[in-house]
Amino acid sequence: MTKSLSEIYTSLPEAQDPGAATPDAVAQADFNARHWSSPVPGPLRPGSAEHKKAVADMFRDTFNPYKPSVIEWPKLDPDTLRRVTSLPVWDIAVQTEGKARLRMAAYARLVEDPDMKDALSRNAWEENRHKEVLANMVAAYGIPLASEPPYIEPRDVEWAYMVTGFSECVDSFFAFGLFAIARKSAFFPPALIETFEPVMQEECRHILLFANWLAWYRATLPLWRRPWFELRVLGVWLFLLYERIGMVTTFDADGNKHQQDNNFTVHGTKDVANVDVPLRDMLDMCLIENERRFAGYDSRLLRPKLAPNLARFLRFFLRRTPNSAMLESQPGAA
Repeated sequence: MTKSLSEIYTSLPEAQDPGAATPDAVAQADFNARHWSSPVPGPLRPGSAEHKKAVADMFRDTFNPYKPSVIEWPKLDPDTLRRVTSLPVWDIAVQTEGKARLRMAAYARLVEDPDMKDALSRNAWEENRHKEVLANMVAAYGIPLASEPPYIEPRDVEWAYMVTGFSECVDSFFAFGLFAIARKSAFFPPALIETFEPVMQEECRHILLFANWLAWYRATLPLWRRPWFELRVLGVWLFLLYERIGMVTTFDADGNKHQQDNNFTVHGTKDVANVDVPLRDMLDMCLIENERRFAGYDSRLLRPKLAPNLARFLRFFLRRTPNSAMLESQPGAA
């Protein structure tokens, strides 16, 4: 029987007793979260029982049992604190995680297959944990936030789930590169960067799950339903393109109007580094980091392809920057 979202976490010994998490246990949990292979030989064909079970097993076995409530946020000097609090991302980050947990939990309730239901329920729970991490960080550093709007369950649950999933695939690809640039530039203290590292790797797992859910769902749909589903997928991409053309207008719980930038992960290098990073170098960093984060998972599982392929296409039209400081010492850098 599928466990509830709270049972998924509280049933783990490490979650019940954070003090039991020794440095060796933390290192092992981190390793396990990044490496997984199915023992089943041969191809994992989308739509097959072997593929479906591998996807669910991967997501369950790579769970990292860290607790947001025991994260020790590093003390920041005044300049660093100012840089952190001035980043234009915190409102939309908190609200995005709030919407994601609701949409994924709502969709998981509709899924009848027990393996996929379990994986998607765990995904919803982890989105809620991301929101807790952000909420605790905001409180620790005194970052002002707009009051959150009410989170309303969507009428079209499948559409909302796909909007969130495809959006995460794009945002995570660029966030991987942005995060690496922030680490290499030393614009923020290493302790703060490392505190967020498990969250970044979880985003990799999330979009790995979504890519394989999408392939599984397509393969198991009756033939007569597939054309309509593909039209909906196209509609989701058109909606996301429209959403990201400019600033998105939202209203907080008090009815105040806010303009939010949904493209920070694409052009936010100036806010996380103390050097200019050319667009080609940014794309290269995203490609390198995307490959690195997925490298430990079974290569037979599908990866999101659109954002990496678009980045490879765009970089051919951009001027190469010789001896890029950002790309030095990066594995696979060209």
